[in-house]
Amino acid sequence: MVRDVLGGALAVLGAAGAVASPFRPWYAARLGREYRLSDLFASGGITAAHPNLLWSLFLPFLLAAALTLLGLFARLRTVLVLAGVLALGSAVLWAVRVAQANGDALTVAADGSGLRPGFAGAAGGGVLLLLAAGIMTGQVRRAPAPAPVPVPPPPPPVFEDGPAGDGRPPAYGSPGTEGTYGPSRPGPYASPEPEPTTPLPTIRREDR
Repeated sequence: MVRDVLGGALAVLGAAGAVASPFRPWYAARLGREYRLSDLFASGGITAAHPNLLWSLFLPFLLAAALTLLGLFARLRTVLVLAGVLALGSAVLWAVRVAQANGDALTVAADGSGLRPGFAGAAGGGVLLLLAAGIMTGQVRRAPAPAPVPVPPPPPPVFEDGPAGDGRPPAYGSPGTEGTYGPSRPGPYASPEPEPTTPLPTIRREDR
């Protein structure tokens, strides 16, 4: 959390310094927005032509500020790195073209005839954006939770002592179930057993 807050503050400062740099002097009394964007890629170096605002050095720093906002809201460090490279690269490329036009010489003079705060703000803003990307933790990607493994239901109990051997439990009171299901008892519709009878005495006839 602390790293994200510190990185976000550095990113905002870097983007603010970079996007404000074209409105300050870069070299001598010339503002950054008075340099043509196409001069950065021309072999002849910086020219004296004055472009409009959108085709000047303001455009790459405006894009860097937009990428900074996107990287902060989406918490993407890669976007912040891209914004820092765009801002710092534009400043360094401008310095190379100015040195090429001035005979490979860049000076910092006290009288304001050399490099000015506009260039320092652009280069420093790019460095702050790169530092912010290195400090922030970025978006944390969590692995998806594994799907629960279905547990099969337990198999039904198998009774081997069924009357027909078909796996069904034996009926209550069926033969061969004493000791497991209790003594055998007649079913509710079974005929009652005959009661024991006492044999009658035999009467013998005597001869008269």
